[in-house]
Amino acid sequence: MQRSLASAALLASWLACGARGLAAPPRPAAAVESEALARAAGNRPELAARIGRTLFRTVWPAQLVKVRVDGAGAHDVAGLVISGVKFHARLDAAAFTREVTALVRGAFAAAAVEEVDVWATVPLAVVPRETVGGDLAQPTTRVVYAVSVPRAELGRFAARLRRGDDVYWDPAWRASLGR
Repeated sequence: MQRSLASAALLASWLACGARGLAAPPRPAAAVESEALARAAGNRPELAARIGRTLFRTVWPAQLVKVRVDGAGAHDVAGLVISGVKFHARLDAAAFTREVTALVRGAFAAAAVEEVDVWATVPLAVVPRETVGGDLAQPTTRVVYAVSVPRAELGRFAARLRRGDDVYWDPAWRASLGR
């Protein structure tokens, strides 16, 4: 009984946060570590996992599904992939933009990357027997949101995102947010 009351209280808190377009309460350390390692990608996976340890502390309204860092020499770029479907809370375009802003700030705070790229994807219908791997692979997802934020823009990028400058939004997907 005690556990179910605590779970109900946590859920109520999470839902209240989600209703305002904010992130949910923090996650347990073991879950954070597991997610950070499982979702790290790129040629600098240890750096991706470090960013993941910061970002996966929170259950975001839109699910963060991959953190990748690719680098060459001293140059590192982070990529954050967000699921464009099955949100944990209702999101409109403004709330989605606030989440992207928080994710970018968190990534920059966690690692000395030069740029953070964010994209949201939605699944495409796959025809039975369609080749989805290898040289003849057909796409299985479609990008519906994309933005790049260089570290030099860290102090002013949030306003740019709110204005929609240099941000790609799929018009139909954006219109579907908040419904």
